[in-house]
Amino acid sequence: MTKVAPRKSDSLRSDLKVVADMVATEARVLDVGCGDGALLDYLIRHRGVDGRGIELSQAGVNACVSQGLSVVQGDADTDLGYYPEGAFDYVVLSQTLQATHKPRSVLLELQRISRFAIVSFPNFGHWQCRWQLLRRGRMPVTDSLTEPWYETANIHLCTITDFFALCRDLGISVDRAVALRRDGSAKIVGNNVRIANFFGAQAVFLLS
Repeated sequence: MTKVAPRKSDSLRSDLKVVADMVATEARVLDVGCGDGALLDYLIRHRGVDGRGIELSQAGVNACVSQGLSVVQGDADTDLGYYPEGAFDYVVLSQTLQATHKPRSVLLELQRISRFAIVSFPNFGHWQCRWQLLRRGRMPVTDSLTEPWYETANIHLCTITDFFALCRDLGISVDRAVALRRDGSAKIVGNNVRIANFFGAQAVFLLS
């Protein structure tokens, strides 16, 4: 099992808490785009997982390694192919899909190398995005989309409805979908996807 150095806090962002709750204890987990390792560290401590990570930025890798986390530098678009089929129980892609060049291919790779994939992303169908586009005619800047269009790493923004459609086209099963409002409150997406698409600032999907 991976051993990590102590962290100052076990607090997580609201979307990462939802992700963590979807992971079974003692599972094999790969966190793709793991950032500073906050989620990976939490899962190891509180879920007892065998955790690994991939992070594109050298600063992120350094932050993870300094905590004792098993993280390598890598790119979701190009490096998932190195992992064998079924290597993990869960692969997490948190707030990263919209920054990939080939989201469709990345999703298929997640399905290939894991039993379950957990994917989260900012919802471009949120009412605040729609209102800013309607009122100002400019790309929105919100709590979930914090950077102006010319500085953001996001290149393939989508809505909750779009993501459901993509999963259907790829034959991927959506086991659970959760929409998070601006205040961080979470609500399971039921039959009325349009309502979730309108009010959800972010979304977290459990796929199999």
